[in-house]
Amino acid sequence: MGHTDTSDGFRQVQRHDGIFRERMHDAYKAKGKLQDPTVCMQCGAVFHEGRWQWRSSPANAHRETCPACHRIRDHYPAGFLTMKGEFFRFHRREIMHLVRNHELQERAEHPLKRIMSAEEKDGATLMTTTDIHLARGIGEALHHAYHGELEFHYNQERNLLRVDWTH
Repeated sequence: MGHTDTSDGFRQVQRHDGIFRERMHDAYKAKGKLQDPTVCMQCGAVFHEGRWQWRSSPANAHRETCPACHRIRDHYPAGFLTMKGEFFRFHRREIMHLVRNHELQERAEHPLKRIMSAEEKDGATLMTTTDIHLARGIGEALHHAYHGELEFHYNQERNLLRVDWTH
C-alpha cells in the first residue's frame, strides 16, 4: 500500500481550497472533440452531447475507449482513498457498503467515476478510483456518516488526489 504516503509533489489541502477543479489538462481526457456519438469499446458508455452517458449505442457510433477504461487498462488511478482505524476495522463491512453505494450513485450519472480496485493490508484499505472527484466524494460521505479525521493531499502536476480517512 505504498500509495498512502504523501510523497513529493503532494500537498495537504482543505476541502474549501478549490483544488478539486482540474487546473491542468488530464492526459486521459480526449485530445480533441470526440465524434458524436462515440461508444466505449470496453464498457459501452456513449459520448453524446458533450459528455459520457449510459444509454443505448446507435449502430453507426464511432468507437473509442473512454477515459475511465483507459485508466483501468493502464492501472493509472486518479484518486487514492485510504480507510483505516479501529472504528473502520470493526465496522468495515458497513463502511464498504456505504462506499460501494456512493460509487453506484455517482457512476449511474457519471460513467467515468469508477472504483478501480481495493487492497487490504494491516487493517487498512486502499481504494483507487478513475476520478479525483469520486475519491473526494467518498471521503466526504464517510466523514459525514461516521466523522473521524479526513485529509486531502493533492498533486497538481499529476492531477492526483490522495484522501485519508481515519476513525
